[in-house]
Amino acid sequence: MPAKSKAQQKAAGAALSAKRGETKKSELKGASKGMYESMSEDQLEDFAETKRKGLPNKKSEV
Repeated sequence: MPAKSKAQQKAAGAALSAKRGETKKSELKGASKGMYESMSEDQLEDFAETKRKGLPNKKSEV
């Protein structure tokens, strides 16, 4: 499932980075921390690879 906003795509990218061990889990904040704990690496990849062009900045703007 693709991300619905730029913020969601960015949070998924941060969570994916932590899942892969590229960044520390303790550096995650807000939505990315929740995504890290509740989503698989495959799900995070789907969100993170969403093209940002045309997405609203925040989900509520959809």
